Amino acid sequence: MASEWKANENMQESHNNKQVLDEEQQSPYEEQQFLPVVQHSLTDEVQPSMDKLASPSEGGETPPEEHKRWKFLLFFICFYGFMTQLRPGESFITPYLLSVERNFTKEQVTNEIIPVLSYSYMVVLVPVFLLTDYLRYKPVLVLQCLSHISVWLLLIFGTDVIAMQFMEFFYGITMAARVAYSSYIFSLVSPTQYQRAAGYSRSSVLMGVFTSAVLGQLCITVGGVPFQTLNYLSLGFMVFGLLLAMFLQRPKRSLFFNKHVSELSNGIQNSDAQKVNAVGGICSGWKDFVLVRMLLELRGTVRHPRLRLWSLWWIFNSAGYYLMLYYVQILWNSIYPASDSRKVYNGGVDAASTLLGAITSFAAGYIKIRWNLWSELVIGLATALQAGLLILMNTTENIWVCYVAYVIFRSSYQFLVPIATFQIASNLSKELCALVFGVNTFFATILKTIITIIIADKRGLALTVHSQFYFHFAYFTLLALLYLGAAAFVIFKHYHAEHVKDKPQALPAGTPEHNTEPDRTTTRESCA
Repeated sequence: MASEWKANENMQESHNNKQVLDEEQQSPYEEQQFLPVVQHSLTDEVQPSMDKLASPSEGGETPPEEHKRWKFLLFFICFYGFMTQLRPGESFITPYLLSVERNFTKEQVTNEIIPVLSYSYMVVLVPVFLLTDYLRYKPVLVLQCLSHISVWLLLIFGTDVIAMQFMEFFYGITMAARVAYSSYIFSLVSPTQYQRAAGYSRSSVLMGVFTSAVLGQLCITVGGVPFQTLNYLSLGFMVFGLLLAMFLQRPKRSLFFNKHVSELSNGIQNSDAQKVNAVGGICSGWKDFVLVRMLLELRGTVRHPRLRLWSLWWIFNSAGYYLMLYYVQILWNSIYPASDSRKVYNGGVDAASTLLGAITSFAAGYIKIRWNLWSELVIGLATALQAGLLILMNTTENIWVCYVAYVIFRSSYQFLVPIATFQIASNLSKELCALVFGVNTFFATILKTIITIIIADKRGLALTVHSQFYFHFAYFTLLALLYLGAAAFVIFKHYHAEHVKDKPQALPAGTPEHNTEPDRTTTRESCA
C-alpha cells in the first residue's frame, strides 16, 4: 500500500509541472489513470517549439525587467478575469423574468426560453473552440464581452419571448467562449510558470463569482434595489470588461494552428527536423492536418480504462449537473414564490456554493487513495448522494432545506472535477489533453441537448420543473447503480487476483521428488 501511495505522489508531482486546461468548470456554470506519454510525431513536433518559446526563466533566473513584465501581464489578465465575472444580476435572472417587471409565465421560462441555452451552446461550441485557437484567443475574448453586453441589453429592453430566446443564444456564446480565457494565459507565459498562472487565474475567476453573488444579494436584501437596476449594474461591468479586453496582448502562438512563430517576429530558427516535417506534411495530405492527427491519437487513448471511466463521468454527470443548474431557480420560485424581492436569496446561495465548491476542490487535491481500485466506488457514492439531494430538493416545502441541498450538490460535483481533471490529463501532451476535454464537453452538450428536447422543450414533453427534477433523480440513480455495480466488479476482481497471486502453487501430480529439490535449493540460494 505504501508503494502505491508513493507512486501516486510521484504522479502528482510530475503532473504539477504541466498544465491542464480547465472546464466548466468549474465556474458557477462552469473543470486520469495514467497513460504513457504520447510519443507520436505530433507531440515530438509541438513540444520542442513550445520549449523554444519559453521565457528566459526556463534556462535560469529571469532578468528583472522580464520578471516585472510577466508579473504585470499576469496581474492584468487576472484583473480582467475578475471584472468579467462581476454580474450581480445573474443570480436573479429567473426571478426577474417571473416578476411583474417582465411578467413571463413559468411555462414560458421553463419550456420556451431556457431550452435555447442548451441549443445555442451545442451549435457554437465547436466553431468557437476552433476559432479560439485559430484567431489566437483575443478576438474570441472580445466576442465574449460583446455577447455579455448583448445579454444584458436584451434583459433590460427585451419584452417578449423572442427577445429572451436571443438573450439565451448570446449567453450560450459566452459559455462556449470561456475556453478562450482558460487557455489564453498559458500561451503568454513560459511552461515553468504554468502552475502559478493557473492558480492565480482560477482564483481570480472564483473571487469574481463570489464577489458578484455577494454584491447582488446585498443590493437586493439590504439596499432594496430592483432587479432592473442590477441589470444596469451588470451591463456597466461588462462594458468595462470590453474595454479591458481591447488592451489584452494577442499571443503569437496557440496550441493547434499557430504553433510555429515566424523568424522575423521572434528571431527563432526552425530546426531541420521541423522543415522536413513541414515538407512532408504537404505531401502526406489530410492525415497531417493537426486536428486530424490528434483525433487519430485520441482513438488510441480511449482504450485506457481510467481515461474511459472519468471521461464517461465527465459526459454523463456534467450533463445532469448543468441541467439542474439551469432550472433550479424556477424550482426555488415554485417552492417559495416570494412577493418581496428582498426575500429572494439566490445570490447568497450562489456565493455559499461557490465558496464551499472551491474548498472541496482544494481538498480533493490532498486525497491519496488507490484510484485504480476505488475510482468507481467514489464516483458511485458521490452520484448516489446527488440523487438523494435531488429528490430532497424536489419534495421539500422548506426553501432553506432546498438551498442547503443545492449547495451540497454543487460542492460534491466540484469535489470530483479536479480529480477527473488529473485522472484524464496525467501524462498526456497539453494538446491532446485539450482535445480530450473538448470532446468530452461536446458529447456532454449533445446529451444535455437531447434531454432538453425530450423533457423540457414545448415541442417535446414540456414537463413542469418538478417533473423534470423527478427525471433528474431517476437519471442520477441509474448512474449511481451502474457506477456501484462497476465498483463491486473491479474490487472483487482485484482481491480475487490478489488471492490467486498469494496462493501457493501446487506441484503437478507425479512429479519426481528429485526434480523439485534443486529448484528449492536454487530458491534458497537466491534469497540468501
